Parts: sequence; C-alpha cells; structure tokens
Amino acid sequence: MDTGSAATACRGLSKRLCVLPYPAKMEAQERSTPARESASETLKVLMPSPIGLLGVELAGSAVTRLLIDPAEAERRSFTRLHDLDGSDFLDEVFGRLSEYFAGARRKLDLEFDLRPCGVNGFARRVLRETAKIPYGKTRTYQGIADAADRPEAARQVLSILLENPIPILIPCHRVINEPAAPGGYVGGGERKSWLLEMESRGGEPP
Repeated sequence: MDTGSAATACRGLSKRLCVLPYPAKMEAQERSTPARESASETLKVLMPSPIGLLGVELAGSAVTRLLIDPAEAERRSFTRLHDLDGSDFLDEVFGRLSEYFAGARRKLDLEFDLRPCGVNGFARRVLRETAKIPYGKTRTYQGIADAADRPEAARQVLSILLENPIPILIPCHRVINEPAAPGGYVGGGERKSWLLEMESRGGEPP
C-alpha cells in the first residue's frame, strides 16, 4: 500500500490506543429523515487517500456508501475528484476527508444515510454503536455486542462490520478483538493497522 504520494495529494486538497468502555456521541451524524426527492440523485466520486482510492456515494447532503479501493470495473461508474465540477458542499465533504487522512481533523461531522443500503435491525444497532467511537479510541467486538443488547453476538458483530457500507464515517477500524489483535476489517488488515496507528499518533483538532 503506497501511502506517501496519496497522503501528499490529500494534504493538497485541503497516546496510544485505549479501549473505550462506554458509548459516546456519534462522530458522524446519521440522517434521521429521508432525503428530499429532488435531492435523491446519487453522485459517485472517486478520491485518492493514503489507504487507496475511495469510492464515495452521496445522495443529497448525506454519504450513502464508501468503498475502499473499489474494483477496476466498479471505478468506471465513479467520477474522479479532479474531474468534478466543484461546489461549496463538495469542497467541504472531500476537504474534511482529506484533512482526516492528513491527521489534521479528528471529527468528520459529515451526515450519512444507511437506508439506501437496506441496513436494519441488529446490524443497524451495531453500526450506530460503532459510529459513537471517538477518534483515537477503540472498543471490542464484545463491547459493541453488549451495547447493542446482544451480548452473545460478538462474532455476528464482526461479520456485520466486515460488510460496513460506510467505513471511515462509521469507523469500524476502531473495533478490535483486543489491543494486541486488531481483528478483521472491510478494507483489509493492513489498512486497519494504518488507520489505528495514524489515529494513535493524534492530530491537532480542526
């Protein structure tokens, strides 16, 4: 994974880990009402990052999906960020993501919407609990299962997070087995380790 050139591109756009025992306020905000019909058209943007290309899908003002290093065939359905006609809103969204990867932003404060992915029930509760984990902190799969009222379902939590439709905004890289064994990740173990290490170094708040 080549992080150097991508990190430089991200910057141009713009303590160690401890396990968190209790829920906190969400780092990104889940949309509570459906998008207006006039704003429901999906925009698909491909942006560079230190962990590879990111395919970001937006409907209205909410992120509805984020793919880490999408397959070549899928990339063709996205518009590359540098080919996109800019707007204040898009500059804000991708500027915040770039600042996060550069270590300059701890809270993304971006809206996301799980409805288009059809996530509900226990999976939705797991993702909501995961979205509460602050920058630089971690929780265990068991801790998330407990918070979602299914203490026997730690393995199911892992399975759900491996299918997380909006990683980074819903920071499933912060859910681990234990400090010495981070566990699986939707983007692969190497990317999970990179994100945890980046956050453990700490960045200056925006």
